[in-house]
Order: sequence, then C-alpha cells, then structure tokens
Amino acid sequence: MDRVAVVILNWNGCGMLRDFLPSVVRYSEEDGACVYVTDNGSTDDSVRMLCEEFPSVRLILLEQNYGFADGYNRALRQVEAEYVVLLNSDVEVTEHWLRPLVDYMDAHPEAAGCQPKVRSWKDRKMFEYAGAAGGYIDRYGYPFCRGRIFDKVEKDDGQYDEIAPVFWATGAAFFLRGKDFREAGGLDARFFAHMEEIDLCWRLRARGRMLVCVPQSVVYHVGGATLKKENPRKTFLNFRNNLLMLYKNLPEEELAPVMRVRAVLDYVAALTFLLKGQWANARAVWQARKEFRRMRAAYAEIRRKNRDNTVVPFIAERASYSLLLRFYLFRRCLFSEL
Repeated sequence: MDRVAVVILNWNGCGMLRDFLPSVVRYSEEDGACVYVTDNGSTDDSVRMLCEEFPSVRLILLEQNYGFADGYNRALRQVEAEYVVLLNSDVEVTEHWLRPLVDYMDAHPEAAGCQPKVRSWKDRKMFEYAGAAGGYIDRYGYPFCRGRIFDKVEKDDGQYDEIAPVFWATGAAFFLRGKDFREAGGLDARFFAHMEEIDLCWRLRARGRMLVCVPQSVVYHVGGATLKKENPRKTFLNFRNNLLMLYKNLPEEELAPVMRVRAVLDYVAALTFLLKGQWANARAVWQARKEFRRMRAAYAEIRRKNRDNTVVPFIAERASYSLLLRFYLFRRCLFSEL
C-alpha cells in the first residue's frame, strides 16, 4: 500500500500535463508519494506522451470520459493508499507541499481531509477562485471561500495563514484519507463534474469527520481549464448539482423552506442572464431546474441514507445567513467582513 498517492485525472490535456506534471512528479516523489495519472478516454496524445516522457508515473486507463466524479471513483478503486490527493492537471505544486498536509493528518485522526492554500497561477499574489484558503457554503447552498466571495478574489497578504476548519476542500487539490473516501461512498457519479467535492465534504462533515485548510502548503492553480466560467454546460452542471446536493443533505426541517427560496433565486439568476444577453446561460438554469425535478425521485433513498448516517445535524462551517444579501445588499465583499 502506498503512503500517499497523488492522482491526476486527464482528458485530452496533453499540453497541460506536459506543463504541470514535472513539478508534481519532482516535488511529490521527493516526499515519498506515488504519482498516478488516470486517463479518461483521451483522443489526443496524452497516453503516448506520458509513457515516453514520464516513465515513473503510474498510468490508469479508462475506456471513456466518465467525468470528474466517476473518473476519480474508478481510479481510486485501483489505488491502494493511506492518503490520496485528487489533483487537477493544471496545478503547479511547490517544494515539500505534501509535508504539512501529511503532518496535520497524521496528528489529527478526526480529520477526513484537508487542502493547501490555492493561489492563482496567472497572478501568483492572488488567491485562486476554486478553493482559495478553504471553502464554506451559505444557508441556500452558495459556495464561498476564505479569500473569494462570488467573483471577488482577494490578494494573499497572509490574512488566512492559520489552519482553519472548513466546510469543503477544493477538488483542485483535495488531500484525504482513502478510508474516509470509500466509507462515505466516494463522489456522486451522476454529478459528472462540478459540486461533487462539496457534496462529498457535506457527507463527511455530517458523519462527524473534520475538514481543514492547511495554508503552510501552497499550490498554484490555472482554473477553468476544462470549461470556461461562462460556458452554458458549466452553468447547467453547477445549478443542477447544487440543487441535488441540497436535496441529498439538508436537514429535514430546512428542506422545504430552503428549496422554495432557491427556486426564486434561480429564476432571478435566469432573468439576470437574459438581461445581460446571455440566452444560453439563462436556458441552462431552466434546464438545470427541470433536470433536478426529473432526478429528485431517484435520490429519495440516497437522501434517507444520508440522513440516517448524520451525527452532526448542524455543521458550524455552513453559514446560517444568505451570502447574496450580505454581498450585494450590505456590500460585505471580503470573507473577514462576513
């Protein structure tokens, strides 16, 4: 069994791997970790390039593109390790990036997982949108981070350098115990991509396991390498999966009121897209809600099992307020102001 396995999921990302894999291999293997690349049915030269240029990397081949969620589920069935790291292919790691994460997890058996501090590869003084210094969600399911609220991203001046409990750790660089991943059921394959790590983290926290950000470890993330932020497919997946996540995990007494408010907020979001001339994104929101309604019945048993396994009904890192109100009405644009 490996002590630490760094697992990268690839789909037609030959150029990205060639750019970023050298730092991962060098600085991970120096700390005794094994590096795996799982290829999600690529049609480019990824596999040939990996075999020729990165012979130490262990290759897992999947016959088709299973998306982020099921791609990792299938990959981790073939990886035996105490700790696994889900690492995006567009992440540059730094020297000894794994040591603070391993040291923390070794010393805190109550923790299921953690993440490093994530800075922007494009502007290395800034936090990166997808993770920053650890993630949270508000009452209605809107995610935010230490260092990023909606599109407002902060400069890293060391203001979030303390280790802190979080609600979710970013899937861009998610360090977790293999045992916890398996016992929580892994990622939800039907999500395909987006929100799947938040859903997993919600299950872990509800079962009494802790998640933290360890900012003494630093990585740099490009972000948006697969689907750009304005892509209607990304809009669809984010809205649909967020609704499914809420339905799966909300406490019973919150389910109906939260979902009623979310319906209103989603229609406002669709209208906002229309007013901006983004017809495809507006349509994606409508389609996401339609697809959620279609899938909801199939998730009823999953919701029941999640509630049966819940030992922490009210999670401290899930905010009780509306992030939209605090950000847009009260103009609280920094995490420290919330």
